[in-house]
Amino acid sequence: KSDKIVVHAYSKAKEGEFKLAPNFKVKEFACKDNADVVFIAPELVDVLQKIRDHFGKAVNINSGYRTNFHNNRVGGAKQSQHLYGTAADIYISGVSPKDIAAYSETLLSGTGGIGIYSNFVHVDVRRNKSRWNG
Repeated sequence: KSDKIVVHAYSKAKEGEFKLAPNFKVKEFACKDNADVVFIAPELVDVLQKIRDHFGKAVNINSGYRTNFHNNRVGGAKQSQHLYGTAADIYISGVSPKDIAAYSETLLSGTGGIGIYSNFVHVDVRRNKSRWNG
């Protein structure tokens, strides 16, 4: 793995329906403040698609890319991975956050961020390893 994380910029208006992977479209990662730009790391999409394939159920994204404004409004960390398009807060209907996190661990063993919350899991593709309970 390179030290650099590749991130692509998309336009929600023009490319919202663009398929990044079999089960993910650009618009699912868009900021909730209706900003047109959407930053997405292909590596993150790859991890989410593997999670989708493993559980065989839809992976719902609560929060993907966030603008600074929106991140501040929702109380996100100052250097939140969401700001860079490298993170997603996800949930799968009928699958516990603990189980999602445990499988994510097999994909991100020595790297990435995994945060377990009561009803979702934060997954990111940062180069260092970070684990926490929300």
